[in-house]
Amino acid sequence: MTVYDLAVVGGGPAGVAGALTAALRGLRVALVDSGVRPGGQYFRHRDVPDEPATKGFERFARQVRALEDRADVMTRRQVWAVTREDDGFTVHCLGGAAVRSRRLLIATGAHDRPLPFPGWDLPGVLTAGGAQALLKGHGVVAGRRVVVAGTGPFLLPVAAGLAAAGAEVPGVYEANGGLGLARHPLLALDKAGEAAGYLAALARRRVPYRTRHAVVAAHGDRELEAVTVARLDRDWNVLSARRVPCDTLATGYGFVPQLDLGIQLGCATRPDADGTPVLSVDAAQRTTVPGVWAAGEPTGVGGRHLAELEGRVAGLSIAAARETAPATRAAGVPDVLLRRRTRMRAFAAALLAAYPVKDGWRGWLRDDTIVCRCEEVPLAGIREARELGATDARSAKLLSRAGMGWCQGRVCAYPVACLVGGGQAAPRRPIAQPVTLAALAELTLEEPHD
Repeated sequence: MTVYDLAVVGGGPAGVAGALTAALRGLRVALVDSGVRPGGQYFRHRDVPDEPATKGFERFARQVRALEDRADVMTRRQVWAVTREDDGFTVHCLGGAAVRSRRLLIATGAHDRPLPFPGWDLPGVLTAGGAQALLKGHGVVAGRRVVVAGTGPFLLPVAAGLAAAGAEVPGVYEANGGLGLARHPLLALDKAGEAAGYLAALARRRVPYRTRHAVVAAHGDRELEAVTVARLDRDWNVLSARRVPCDTLATGYGFVPQLDLGIQLGCATRPDADGTPVLSVDAAQRTTVPGVWAAGEPTGVGGRHLAELEGRVAGLSIAAARETAPATRAAGVPDVLLRRRTRMRAFAAALLAAYPVKDGWRGWLRDDTIVCRCEEVPLAGIREARELGATDARSAKLLSRAGMGWCQGRVCAYPVACLVGGGQAAPRRPIAQPVTLAALAELTLEEPHD
């Protein structure tokens, strides 16, 4: 079996930048990604050629072409585990494929963080990222009349894209205030034009943008027919409410980094600015496990520009790695890149502070509100688990089955942790992605040595 100098898991901006940087410096690199082509969630490739390209797509496509000339790009490979070997790592993919490498770069991105509310399990309710993936990847508009709600700047491109594709968007409802970045004008300056462009596009189509508003309930017999939109106070307590007819709701409250592979290997974590667990890395993007680097959302959600920069820093560090190098030194990385990363991380932290999830959302729930959709565990079940002694998401899982279903807590872990009061914890899953027993049976297991 070929042993690579570096295996990169994840084909988004961070992974491609890290792989290309290392390959340009002579390392033998393999990039492994579950998609049909590299791109991640941001640069999702389009099945519809006439659809407009995402900003920056052509530049990213050039990077991918350069990488394909210098490295092995392995797509359609779903990674479910990484194991440590004497001389490096083995990346295990569905179907029995495996990639061996001396070093590893984790660039697995993040997924949407939804919040539960009455009716969120109705057909027609989906995440904002899901709505955008359908549109960008397949040219499919999620519905005819689509409400967009949640918190964070990601709502703007989702709503603007849906409206431009022909959907009627009755409103974009931002749960926080509209001046969250006013305290950071210099940091926000670079993004102000982009946000203004989205707001202008919404205004041209007469799509209202309402701050301190949220969808607190969804209604319908067999599918979504309307939502309750509430006006909120600063803590997200409901002040007043009204119904808005719609057939689709796209909702999102930030993102959850995918840490499973790092946790499997024993990488340490730290709380991000909003308390979300992320992989702890040093100035060179090294994790606490020798031979393992991380870049992009697994080290903190900060957008594609920061992810790409962190990937470059990791690639340079990996190429320059020496066993005798001090663990905290960013060997081979120009200071200008480190300073730029510091500025970008400051902006990412400011965004998290500007668009927090407030405790008032818990007041939107009823006892029969489903919290874990896979196992159909209602709020009453979570409360019962807490009364029985659950103090965190793991103990609540053992007592209520919340998080034991198909998604293994990817959707419900955050709200369950908030409801039991134990705070957010890093996921500890021995299998990073859902895998069938048939796929496990296809693995070739080595005979034990005497």
